[in-house]
Amino acid sequence: MSVYTLKRVQRLPISLEQAWEFFSSPKNLKEITPAHLGFVIHSDPEFIREMYSGQVITYTVKPVLGIPLFWMTEITHVENGKFFVDEQRVGPYALWHHQHHFKPIPGGVEMTDLVHYRLPLGFLGDIAHAIFVRRQLQQIFDYRWNKLEAVFGKMA
Repeated sequence: MSVYTLKRVQRLPISLEQAWEFFSSPKNLKEITPAHLGFVIHSDPEFIREMYSGQVITYTVKPVLGIPLFWMTEITHVENGKFFVDEQRVGPYALWHHQHHFKPIPGGVEMTDLVHYRLPLGFLGDIAHAIFVRRQLQQIFDYRWNKLEAVFGKMA
């Protein structure tokens, strides 16, 4: 029963304010999620306009064989313009803790995603991680990387 870590650092030629505005809006999650995952937010739109600590976001996603899975995350920490944390409350993982960090750099912003996660089912979860989960998460974050560069441009 292992806890895994995924870390990604991306630099974009946009201001910290632009990055924060985009990433702190849960409505933009669909734009940076591969279409084949069938990502749909079910939360009341009135309560997902602006991010706040304690915010709960519900959605479905289809990570395996097109089978929809319910996922509920809570935004547990927010420091405007610096970082926020989302944690799974209900969903496919035994543990999902995702930190999003932002810092201004010359010519843009540096964003760091740090995800700690664990799969259910003990050693069977570890086998699933080795066979497809790790690769699927890497592909999702690769898609996100490419999508963000397409939307905001590449750093020089």
